[in-house]
Amino acid sequence: MNKYKIYQVDAFASELFRGNPAAVIPLEAWLPDSVLQNIAIENNLSETAYYVPTEEGFHLRWFTPKFEVELCGHATLATAHVLFEHIGVSQSELKFQTRVGELIVQRTTNGYQMDFPIDQLKPIEIPEYIPQALGHPVEAVFEGREDLLAIVSQQSVVEALAPDQALLSKPEARGVIVSAPGDDVDFVSRCFFPRAGVPEDPVTGSAHTTMAAYWHPKLAKKKMQAKKLSARGGDIGIEVDGDRVLLTGQARTFMEGECYVPV
Repeated sequence: MNKYKIYQVDAFASELFRGNPAAVIPLEAWLPDSVLQNIAIENNLSETAYYVPTEEGFHLRWFTPKFEVELCGHATLATAHVLFEHIGVSQSELKFQTRVGELIVQRTTNGYQMDFPIDQLKPIEIPEYIPQALGHPVEAVFEGREDLLAIVSQQSVVEALAPDQALLSKPEARGVIVSAPGDDVDFVSRCFFPRAGVPEDPVTGSAHTTMAAYWHPKLAKKKMQAKKLSARGGDIGIEVDGDRVLLTGQARTFMEGECYVPV
């Protein structure tokens, strides 16, 4: 039985019990994928992040309770917070090697800034099950890197959603993002990932690389402010820079401990 440090961090949050909680586990070398998946199941959070030091920085991976994902924003933010605040990394910039290439996180005067690749959207015919699941008409649907993006008319629609999770499990995608123009921010959203074992993700950083690809040309704005309308809520600053998206947010440590793994 081996012992590992584990941290739980509320990401995209300026105070505890808001934003999106993620587990972060530092490793010296990779454990078997089956073990990484079982730890994520045990944690039962939307994401568990694992990192291993490399010569260039860190190799970073993310697991939901169901499977490994291509990109996760809030658990990247949580990992950077752990490295800066608990591990004692002294440099102002972190480089993570991931499935989608290099991700860069910088410490700022008001939290952290993450440099991610912008998503590429493909418009598709609106599947019948999406408006059925949402109980509301949908204006457009796009296929992104891992998710479908559904656009609805206004913020109040997003706020009132109580979707049919079984219907939202239909697409061969991580999940469905629902977004609309915001009343006091540029756009709002909620994210439903039942196939990943996460009926609703409180705040999804990676989804904002998808939404930025839609709202940036739609609003003709490079800098935008977004809000997640989940029960916990969260605020995300966004800046589009060519084929990159800069996401800004804060993080707070909820728990630090140790876990025991039979390998």
